[in-house]
Amino acid sequence: MILGHSREGLVKAGGLATAQEIDQQPLAWADTLDIVEAERPSINVFLAPLLAHPNLRIILTGAGSSAFIGEALAPYLSRWLGRQVESIATTDIVTSPVSYFNAKRPTLLVSFARSGNSPESLAAIELADSLQPSCRHLVLTCSEHGELYRRSRENPRALSALMPPDSNDRGFAMTSSLSCMLLACLAILLPRRFNPVECLGMLQRGRHLMDALPRQLAGWAVPPPKRVVYLGSNELKGIAREGALKMLELSAGRIVALFDSAIGFRHGPKSVIDERTVVIQLISNQAHVRRYELDLLQELRRDARAEQVVALADRRDSIIDAGDRLYLPPGKEGDDMSLAFCYLPYLQYMAFQASMLLGISPDSPSPDGHVNRVVQGVTIYPYSEA
Repeated sequence: MILGHSREGLVKAGGLATAQEIDQQPLAWADTLDIVEAERPSINVFLAPLLAHPNLRIILTGAGSSAFIGEALAPYLSRWLGRQVESIATTDIVTSPVSYFNAKRPTLLVSFARSGNSPESLAAIELADSLQPSCRHLVLTCSEHGELYRRSRENPRALSALMPPDSNDRGFAMTSSLSCMLLACLAILLPRRFNPVECLGMLQRGRHLMDALPRQLAGWAVPPPKRVVYLGSNELKGIAREGALKMLELSAGRIVALFDSAIGFRHGPKSVIDERTVVIQLISNQAHVRRYELDLLQELRRDARAEQVVALADRRDSIIDAGDRLYLPPGKEGDDMSLAFCYLPYLQYMAFQASMLLGISPDSPSPDGHVNRVVQGVTIYPYSEA
């Protein structure tokens, strides 16, 4: 059984690859940490002179899910590195590169890409080199055959890290590719916090979590909701955004999915809630953040406008217990970035299960090519600073 489904059933439904790629993540995470540790000497040589600059600017970039990796990482890395870390999508860079590159600041551009063949990913590096020749590049990708990996290997100002082979997802949606690149970046930039020893508890919990998902989410999406809203704060806001994209992708747009922060949701977006809307709130482990989130949770339940309001949480609380909730399986508690690796499989499984119940192939939810695994139809135009 894989995620509660037989192999034969998954093959018939066109969901085997996606199910395997969600399920394999704890093992892929362990392999990712081992890869980074093996490359540690060359990583240190590359990073040491950059991190010696107190005003080093770090830009995290990618397109789609790869951009959301940066959104989750930026607030966390800013706190722990004590320096400016920004998330800027390649789709923004290519349209206005001069808005983002400043030749006066030493800059490290960290690029995330599953295939490494996205036109925007390739163009973002070319534009950085053109507008800021001193820019250095850290490339995290899942395909050794991708153009981004090939070019980075030939670039003396770049360091590339290749994720485990199985993380190059065969399914349409990014699952293990995303979480492996997320972890690799943490292991590279925060090695004392993210390494095989420190992450052992997280890896063990991840395996336990995969076994628990089918039981905990039995009956999810029966019947499928019209809308799903994902709410998260700080680093978990990026995870909420990724959850919304997974639901949109795997339901082929038949379930409309949105995201916001717990605080921001009140400022207008809350009007989206109706009787066919499910709200999934990712609850933080940080005491200060939880106060705001639990206030909103109580408010949404008191409003009684949504079909369902579900709290996804680690630490128990009487406020959470007063309504629908999903608690993580027991395990070593961590900060919110550690929580991200626990929450991601829940959101991936929700989207996968909705896809199966709608009769849509999770591995290929858009067989007519309306949207593609690697984006098509993008023309990159030459940029003139004038």
